[in-house]
Amino acid sequence: QIFPTMTVLENLEMGAQFPRGREALKQTLELVFSYFPALNERLKQKAGTLSGGEQQMLAMGRGLMSRPALLMLDEPSLGLAPILVSTIFEIIRQIHEQGRSILLIEQNVYHALNLSNRGYVLENGRVVLSGVSKELLENPHIRKTYLGL
Repeated sequence: QIFPTMTVLENLEMGAQFPRGREALKQTLELVFSYFPALNERLKQKAGTLSGGEQQMLAMGRGLMSRPALLMLDEPSLGLAPILVSTIFEIIRQIHEQGRSILLIEQNVYHALNLSNRGYVLENGRVVLSGVSKELLENPHIRKTYLGL
């Protein structure tokens, strides 16, 4: 979720709970812009006027502003154009590779399992399968039901 009537910068600053001074805030903004350079070009723009993909990037960027030990992402690809889905997942991969733990809830099974270390498959609110993601990708039930293979 974003604050649509606030600017991109104001949204990001809202995520910086208890900033550790101007320099720390500046460094964190630079980190966010390294993942999402388009946000840096739209700092004064109202968040509600951004595209769906840009709004998703803003929401993720705001989440990173507090430098969390665990970044929780709920359906980051929901409603995005296919080309943006790949972009978002590549950014999530970069964030993880730089040492951030991520809890990802995602209906795009292929992307989620290719990105994650472990996976949990829920059906009607119950865990029906769990395990190492690469093994889950090879599971016949998952391949047939979720990947159409």
